Amino acid sequence: MISELTAHIEKFAPLPEGAGDILQTYLERRSYRRKDLLLRAGHICTANYFIIQGCCRTFQVTEKDTELTNHFAIENWWITDYFSLESGKPSAYNIQAIEDTECMVLYRDRQDELFEKLPQLERYFRIISQRALAAALQRVTYIFGNTGEERYDHFRQLFPGFLQRVPQYMLASYLGFTAEFLSRIRAKRG
Repeated sequence: MISELTAHIEKFAPLPEGAGDILQTYLERRSYRRKDLLLRAGHICTANYFIIQGCCRTFQVTEKDTELTNHFAIENWWITDYFSLESGKPSAYNIQAIEDTECMVLYRDRQDELFEKLPQLERYFRIISQRALAAALQRVTYIFGNTGEERYDHFRQLFPGFLQRVPQYMLASYLGFTAEFLSRIRAKRG
């Protein structure tokens, strides 16, 4: 599992020899079953999760008990609640495995020590964070600036692998409309 993570890191920041052994001592391998929560709303987020295999989502539950999906993560993606992780305040979000999922977990209380041993990781996480922020801002632009059909088409073009892996109601929630509306869009597309 470390080999997948080190290969991913090296796409953004070269690692010294032996980095995999160092990472191995700071990361924990965790398995989650479909529907398991990695983080429960109201609890403090204590870790970053690197998806080795599987699919997860971040969502919140409204006062009307509607689930609003905010983020998906598949293989070679990280998922966390950065606000809770960095502030130490309770999370407004749940993180849930959509499929059986294997992760490498980096706990916040070990992160700084790891960064001291492998300073290249600070560059790596900066790049990953910048990309996550850019994607979140782009999503907001699409939600408010495009029709539902345009949002669906854009998502389908960028992330075709998600369409078969993510339940329709979660995808509809992420795109900002109802599952019924998504069914109508899909029916038009054939």
